[in-house]
This record gives sequence, structure tokens and C-alpha cells, in this order.
Amino acid sequence: MTPSREQILGASSPWLAGLLNVVPGLGTGYIYQRRWRAYWITSGLATAWFVLGAVLDQDLDPVLQADVIQQNQLYGLGGFVLLAAITSAEAVITARKLRPN
Repeated sequence: MTPSREQILGASSPWLAGLLNVVPGLGTGYIYQRRWRAYWITSGLATAWFVLGAVLDQDLDPVLQADVIQQNQLYGLGGFVLLAAITSAEAVITARKLRPN
């Protein structure tokens, strides 16, 4: 008998799912929970954020606009940290909600 989605999520550890989403920041906690849609959405958002940063920085002169490049790098890092925090919290909340008492 194949376990249901709720049984898989209920059997997963909330703290491990949260930790796996924080450390790499790419939604690997969703792979642990076997939540493929959430994983692909997170991967798509991370890729889009990376591509947006690369596109915005491509015409900047590294010598003349070093302060702008540094500010853009901080925005990029902040976006990835925010994505990791949101996905981590969501993975923990979902695992706790479906965990048997």
C-alpha cells in the first residue's frame, strides 16, 4: 500500500525540512517532504532572481560603478535569504500541521 501525501508529510520531521530549506536556499526540504510543486516553484523563483541580477549587472562598468554593483549584490543576497526564510517557515508549518499527535 502506498502512503498518502498527508502520511508522508506527517512522517517528515519539521525541523529537518526547515533546515534543508534554509541551508541551500533552493527548497531541498521540499524534496525531503516529496512536495514537487513547491520545489519547482522555489527553484523557478531562485533562478529568476539570479537571472534578473545578471541582466541588471551586465552593462555596468566594474571600475566606475563598483558601489552600484555592491548594492546590487546585497539586494541579490537579500532576495535569496528572504526566499530561504519563507520556504523554511512554510515547510515547518506544513509538516507540523499534518503531523499526528
